[in-house]
Amino acid sequence: MFEGLTTRLEGIFKKLRARGKLKEEDVTEALKEVRLALLEADVNYKVVKRFVEKVKERAVGQEVLQSLTPGQQVIKIVKEELTALMGGAHSDLNLGPYSPYIIILVGIQGSGKTTTSAKLAYKFKSEGHSPLLVATDIRRPAAIEQLEILGRQIGVEVFKGEDKKDPVAVCRKAIERAKLANHRVVLIDTAGRLHIDEELMEELATLKEQIHPHEILLVADAMTGQDAVNLASTFHERLGIDGIILTKMEGDARGGAALSIREVTGKPIKYVGVGEKLDRLEPFHPERMASQILGMGDILSLIEKAEKAISTEKALEMERKVREESFTLEDFKDQLQQIKQMGPLEQLLGMIPGMKGIKGLQVDEKELVKIEAMINSMTPRERRDYTLINGSRRRRIASGSGTTVQDINRLLKQFAQTRKLMKMMMVSEGKKGKGFPRKRLFP
Repeated sequence: MFEGLTTRLEGIFKKLRARGKLKEEDVTEALKEVRLALLEADVNYKVVKRFVEKVKERAVGQEVLQSLTPGQQVIKIVKEELTALMGGAHSDLNLGPYSPYIIILVGIQGSGKTTTSAKLAYKFKSEGHSPLLVATDIRRPAAIEQLEILGRQIGVEVFKGEDKKDPVAVCRKAIERAKLANHRVVLIDTAGRLHIDEELMEELATLKEQIHPHEILLVADAMTGQDAVNLASTFHERLGIDGIILTKMEGDARGGAALSIREVTGKPIKYVGVGEKLDRLEPFHPERMASQILGMGDILSLIEKAEKAISTEKALEMERKVREESFTLEDFKDQLQQIKQMGPLEQLLGMIPGMKGIKGLQVDEKELVKIEAMINSMTPRERRDYTLINGSRRRRIASGSGTTVQDINRLLKQFAQTRKLMKMMMVSEGKKGKGFPRKRLFP
């Protein structure tokens, strides 16, 4: 996501920074390139026009042009305006005093609405709430079955009702069920269509009028670009949505929907889907997204992911093992698994400032799978003491893991270097009197 736009903007701003002092013509020329880059990223042309005008109005002032670092000042303005364009600050789902809190998810077929309903349920459950999923797509039994399967995977009750004709009746009974069973949140997965039609909108309008939801969220596919923006506009005009969830943000979408939808509809993007797994729903932070678009990384999100994946107890145990030089290949494998829980490696590297700009940087998730296979093919004794692994053992491990002896050699060398590096970091931190860092992001 945004890779093409990020590359273009980095090139534009690199030239600005290289100029030293700037003239108004330099800024104007750079903003023409920015405008073109945004249009190529499928950002709404009206949004692009307003954005460029705002940046230019601020960037050609004497305070910027006569500063010591005018190029950096222009980039700062662009970042601030990008942040404002996407909503300024994160807009969360606040349940308030209502119980049950009723959320209706709407959208067209294929946008990922049913899966997103389950992702939201997983999120609420992990926060200590008791959600209830409600299936109301009475025309598509497969959608109801899909929600039931997802509900079982995350241990959340799914209410489908017996009324096969009236989604309003299903919802009313579901709300009664929620009150009796003390469900804090009711998530209603509504019917979808392959496109917007009058029948769908009437059905959803009736549902809103009869059920009185506390929040209506539109689920839109980020890969569809401006179609997602047009979809959001239509749904908001007819229903009055409260927020948007963009799905498939991990794909190769150019980013136009994320940069346009808030400005066009006036409604915030609340969450983004960044993978198929049910824990891959993340809050949308405009400022962090603006930093990523400009190639500045997103360290805050990286830290949050690490804290979720790596418990304090495990971090302390790892510290003890490094101190005692008892860090083993089994521990190495555990750390790799923790990294995998944080999300796709390419996404994690994109959060580190400057990493996107490194040419030739290749990220292959299959390498982690290969490393796990090699370690799993070792005996418990070999995992505890890698120095035991001689030539014949290496051939056996390679045969058992479907790899080569060269792969085994490379793994053992990498592991030895990792142990050495961790020990050096331990000594360095100890000399500073700060103690060992409690949580390591990488082995």
